[in-house]
Amino acid sequence: MSSTAVTEGHHNDAGESEPGFYGTSWQKLMMWWFIIGDAILFGTFLGAYGYARLSAHAWPDPSKVFSMNFITVMTFTLITSSATMATAVAASRAKNNRMAAHFTMLTAVGGLAFLGMQVVEWHHMIVEHGARLAVGPQIEGVPNVPMFSAFFFTITGFHGSHVASGVVILFITAINAYRGKSGPEGVELSGLYWHFVDLVWVFVFGTYYLL
Repeated sequence: MSSTAVTEGHHNDAGESEPGFYGTSWQKLMMWWFIIGDAILFGTFLGAYGYARLSAHAWPDPSKVFSMNFITVMTFTLITSSATMATAVAASRAKNNRMAAHFTMLTAVGGLAFLGMQVVEWHHMIVEHGARLAVGPQIEGVPNVPMFSAFFFTITGFHGSHVASGVVILFITAINAYRGKSGPEGVELSGLYWHFVDLVWVFVFGTYYLL
């Protein structure tokens, strides 16, 4: 492959545009760059949380603040949506646009269910426990640590915004796939983003709620 083909891409004998960066399209390359940048950002949040927790003299026990069964259901819902997204990508590669659209839509519904449960969890923290960005949960026998609430709202809120954006992207992708306007790469790009969002939540769940 010539240097021109590497940097700009070229057209084959059929006139179809070929990938311009060692077999990877620019769209997928840019998605990976976005994911890497976002992963660094989330890693910074979780690293700061770990440092704050280790350096604090007292810290609330998550099992006394949250319903771990409810958080587990949230996690299961998001992980299940990754499975439906993988099915959508496979269907799109098999040129089954209708099936790809259905499973992409089902993934978006899973994302909405997760967001709904997150709203319930925020309501639980704010209304029932009186937590704010600068006020820790007001629970008898639990130390009032404002940083606990600050990290909770920041990390889960930032992740929730990614889920909300992903749900919009998935609905658009599903509609385009159903109309035949979104090929395998379009569904795969949406899948990459969604799998990343799911993976981040696994780290949030393990770091914030379990450890």
